[in-house]
Amino acid sequence: MLIDSHCHLEYKGLVEDQANVLSRARDAGVGAFLNISTKEAEWEQVVGTAHRESDVFASVGIHPHNADDHEDLGRAKLIEATQDDRVIAIGETGLDYFYEYSDRQVQADLFRMHIDVARETGLPVIIHTRDAEDDTFEILADEMGKGAFPALIHCFTASADFGRKVLDLGLTISLSGIVTFKNAKELQGVASELPADRILVETDSPFLAPVPNRGKVCEPAFVADTARFVAGLRGVEPERLAQQTTENFTRLFTKAGL
Repeated sequence: MLIDSHCHLEYKGLVEDQANVLSRARDAGVGAFLNISTKEAEWEQVVGTAHRESDVFASVGIHPHNADDHEDLGRAKLIEATQDDRVIAIGETGLDYFYEYSDRQVQADLFRMHIDVARETGLPVIIHTRDAEDDTFEILADEMGKGAFPALIHCFTASADFGRKVLDLGLTISLSGIVTFKNAKELQGVASELPADRILVETDSPFLAPVPNRGKVCEPAFVADTARFVAGLRGVEPERLAQQTTENFTRLFTKAGL
């Protein structure tokens, strides 16, 4: 069994045909899905899908792109949202200095608030970082010093040095279809050397379709292509990688009860 550890089932390109999208993924061997939210307005729909589909789980959180619109969200509201039995993660949250759609300080404050809620609830925090390695690591290291919390770097595209440092903090790393791209040689090197117990796979669908599906709307079924490619990089059978990443997901997202 494979698990798509990060998908956006409510986004355009998937939501219009959601039942068939899920059916195709199940046929491809995907046994569970983590449906990610990026703003408060999505929470009800994301969680609703998780209640309707027994193999879909939900996250609640605020993407850094949307930080300015949620500056006054408050930790109490986020904690309340985590109490739903289908919510197994917090996020995605983090820092994005590539687009900078939101003020950097507001991004950082919300990122720290998500971590604080993760520490209190025990739910893993799902982290987005782009062009912000130094500040992301500084916040992670500082917050880890206040008390441990479970965390995942999703759609990893950062440097090998950043990867080593977050692994040393105890984080898990998730690989998307980007790892299959021809120009992703450094990332492929990182993927080949990640500790076996600290690796997940994802689609980030409807974005970032892996080879051989470049140019298509990405969907959760394509996580099988990414997993097959990563297995080749690591010199293991695809079935073994599927087993290992599923075990890692189960261990990290304990509330899923898989």
